[in-house]
Amino acid sequence: MRKVVFMILAFAGWAVSLHAQEIDQLKAQKAEKKAQIAALQAEVSSLDAQIAELQGPAGWQFGSTGTLGLNFSSFNNWVSSDAPNTFASTIGFSGSAFANLDEEKFFWRNSALLNVAKTKLDTDTEDGIDADYETSADAFGISSLYGHKLSPKLAISALGEYRTTFLSNFNNPGFLDLGTGATWTPINNMVVVIHPLNYNIVMSKSGTNYNSSLGAKIVADYGRQLPRGIAWKTNLSTFLSYKDISNLSNWIWTNSFSFNVWKGIGVGFEFGLKNNKQEAYNYKLKTDGLDPETFQIGDLSSDDNPLQTYWLLGFTYKL
Repeated sequence: MRKVVFMILAFAGWAVSLHAQEIDQLKAQKAEKKAQIAALQAEVSSLDAQIAELQGPAGWQFGSTGTLGLNFSSFNNWVSSDAPNTFASTIGFSGSAFANLDEEKFFWRNSALLNVAKTKLDTDTEDGIDADYETSADAFGISSLYGHKLSPKLAISALGEYRTTFLSNFNNPGFLDLGTGATWTPINNMVVVIHPLNYNIVMSKSGTNYNSSLGAKIVADYGRQLPRGIAWKTNLSTFLSYKDISNLSNWIWTNSFSFNVWKGIGVGFEFGLKNNKQEAYNYKLKTDGLDPETFQIGDLSSDDNPLQTYWLLGFTYKL
């Protein structure tokens, strides 16, 4: 009888020990699974953040940036120069702003650009006659693009874009593009506009010779963060005239780079390229006193229609 009782007690102890070991194993497995779930959740959160960054925030997005370029120099009694008493200065500003709305079924993108500069050169500071500041850069533009999405990357769109000078000869000329077509947004921060139906309206005062025409409008806009914290923004806008593609077409390409140093303050560099044969033709008529009845835009040589360029280096401030 004692042996039976001992065997029962031994079996019971073994069963209890085995049960305790099983519980400990299950608890260890549970802790391991929880750790795996936490790791997977961290990966999911990281992927969600990357997706949100690529898709961009919903609703209205606003932003602006500006580059201020300053250059001053003065020489007194610098007799090794032909002009020993000279003062020169340039003050330039380039700024841009945007307001974009991106919804599930449509988007609306708006932007504005201003680039102005004044230059003063006095080659004789001793004659008592102070030189005046003259405009050396002058450009202003606004655009508004609305699109109804056919898919996440393709939309039917309408564009209005206006470009002119700001400090001098405002709206003389002024270029207004109104058109419709398609917009492609292959990746975040990239917009490609192709509008085969676009009317390029040129506004000017009497005495100048500009022609409006029907054509195609192509715009490409892209921005991204480059290595070492450098932000890059590029924009190409071109009009191809159906009436006279060689004489009435025009394009402008701008690029801006900025490096943030401290609390939105940084260093910026911007450069632009432009070709507009109608502007070159009217400049030729004005400077050479030519008669538009005898000298036509087709008579303009390549030397009289050079590639227009500008660049600006200075401090930036970003909101």
